[in-house]
Amino acid sequence: MKKITLLIILAFTSQFSIAQDSCAGAMPITAAGTFVIDVINGAPTTTACVGGGTVTAAEWYAYTPSQNYTVTVTTDLLINICRDTRFQVYTGICGGLSCLTGDDDAGVIACNSGNTNSYLSTKSFNVTAGTTYYIAFENRYESTGFSFQIIENPIVVPPTAPVSYQNQTVGTLPSGAGNYNLCIVDMNGDYKDDIVSVSANNLKVHYQGTTANSFSISDFPISGTSFMPSWSLAAGDHNRDGYNDIILGAGSGLSVWSSNSVGTAYSNYTPGQYIFCQRTNFADLNKDGHLDVFSCHDIAPNVYYLNDGNSNFTHYQATVTPGAMNIGTSGGNYSTLFSDFDNDGDTDVFISKCSGPPCELLRYDGNGVYTNISAVAGVDITPIQTWSSAINDFDSDGDMDIIITASAGTHKYFRNNLDTTNNVEEAFTNITVGSGWDTNSSTNIDNVSYDFDNDGFADVLGGGNKIMFNDGDGTFTPFSYSGLSVGAIGDLNNDGFLDILNGTTVRYAIPNGNNWSKITLQGIQSNRNGIGARVELYGAWGKQIRDVRSGEGFKYMGSLNVHFGIGDATSISQIIIRWPSGIVDTINNPTINGVVHVVEGSTLANNEFINSEFALFPVPAKNILNIKSNSDIAFKSAQVYDLNGRKVFESAIENDAINVQSLSKGTYVLVVRNTEEKEFSQKFIKE
Repeated sequence: MKKITLLIILAFTSQFSIAQDSCAGAMPITAAGTFVIDVINGAPTTTACVGGGTVTAAEWYAYTPSQNYTVTVTTDLLINICRDTRFQVYTGICGGLSCLTGDDDAGVIACNSGNTNSYLSTKSFNVTAGTTYYIAFENRYESTGFSFQIIENPIVVPPTAPVSYQNQTVGTLPSGAGNYNLCIVDMNGDYKDDIVSVSANNLKVHYQGTTANSFSISDFPISGTSFMPSWSLAAGDHNRDGYNDIILGAGSGLSVWSSNSVGTAYSNYTPGQYIFCQRTNFADLNKDGHLDVFSCHDIAPNVYYLNDGNSNFTHYQATVTPGAMNIGTSGGNYSTLFSDFDNDGDTDVFISKCSGPPCELLRYDGNGVYTNISAVAGVDITPIQTWSSAINDFDSDGDMDIIITASAGTHKYFRNNLDTTNNVEEAFTNITVGSGWDTNSSTNIDNVSYDFDNDGFADVLGGGNKIMFNDGDGTFTPFSYSGLSVGAIGDLNNDGFLDILNGTTVRYAIPNGNNWSKITLQGIQSNRNGIGARVELYGAWGKQIRDVRSGEGFKYMGSLNVHFGIGDATSISQIIIRWPSGIVDTINNPTINGVVHVVEGSTLANNEFINSEFALFPVPAKNILNIKSNSDIAFKSAQVYDLNGRKVFESAIENDAINVQSLSKGTYVLVVRNTEEKEFSQKFIKE
């Protein structure tokens, strides 16, 4: 989506002194130089397209373009400094002219004596080839001794937005102070996105209906006193009953509203510790398969509550509670985005900072240990003020990049330089210059990244009523939409395109013809939502990745379903889900433009598990398993998983083979990686 503006300004190397005294005798002119008006003494105009007052004389010119142009008529020239001009532009025939445009004081060259105003004239307008335009310079202010030019530029047609929206006001959504329409997520276990609204002692859910743009509505009264989500809201199924629960983050603490086992009622849990909450999240912090509650703390180290599996929560604060994980050890924490930045299968954390300290990238090293690698990664830049950041694989190379989106100041775009061939932590590269983020002056406290136009590249919705659309070549192009702001994101009419909730208005995306895939997850050994899972999509384009996160941007909660756009591609070769538990599910050749529902571990028992990218022999294998690529790209490494999804073996591929002698008899899943960092899976039997 590159836009190239070609500007043609003809060289004005000569001057012409011309005076024409009537419309009928107007001198034909072209964009061929600078024209001098010695004196205005012709027939006056009778109709003013611009301005008013008495006009007693004019000079007339006829301009007929040879092709369509954007034309500028201007006296805004240094030679005219301190002059005061006015002109009118007409179409039609003499004796029956119609006003088109004109100008009085739009020039910018100010007078250098007496005053600093500019009274020169300039106007740009589109013209049609073969049509005659009559230009009349009046003596309303100036009657002698000035010059003018005509400049022809190609007409630049604004590009069409990659996706458009149809707005619908939902009158049954609560509005006004004390009501929070911050969340789009499935609330009844049908994997279709619903709208979640919160107000004092009430949870209102607009369940997505069976017909487009329709909802059924339920109100759930909440007993007790709860904090309201004045800062953020997050959702996830912490009690594993198939119904999502929510976290409400406020300026003094948080509350958790939890469903009963059949989703017909919700109870309030307010732990009571003081937290100046910013971003809240559900995340499995200790990798035990249970969702924990996390909150950024603005003025102190971050706070979390570990879930024991029975939804009993234990309070921890970094550097304060003995044994607490160090996830943000100082204040100024505004947004946490949990994502696997080093592709090692577990979830790291990026923390956006607002109050002075630089942003933090925390690598998870296992056993509850998070290591601050911000300096090594090169993302600890100062000064920068951000309430949130956009995290996605913006360059489609298989790892997560970071756009630190400024709430004040300038944005920064960092490319992840992950190198899986060594154990060195490589620095990110600042590629802001020339990306479009260096010229994006719109700042915002909230920024979220999704593929809004389903072209296969992750975009960013932020400030300025616009979406920064990813061009797929390292650059972003902004497109503005009237009244658009960041809100909850999800597919509210099940058409595969992401919609946006702004207050009581749903902005339904109008499908643009691009193809897509939606993946819904049901965790078994991992948490029920699959939060923390890495989903990979393969096809002719290569590889796309998404990480399942509860809490995107700063304030809002978006769909937990995984959305991919694939542009004009007509097939998907493979979907791989890498669950937090270590289980790997693989779906070959899924249909496009539909929903793929994956239960954790469900593909491991499939009898058919053949991949067209490579062949294995002999099967069953005893000692040596040969791996033959069906393309010109060689495979370089292999991992072997048992049918519980546990990795049991890892090896480099040498001479197109691996030695599996050490494996016990049984059925396994082989995952191979080629030299382009693409991964493919297939089942085999060890005898």
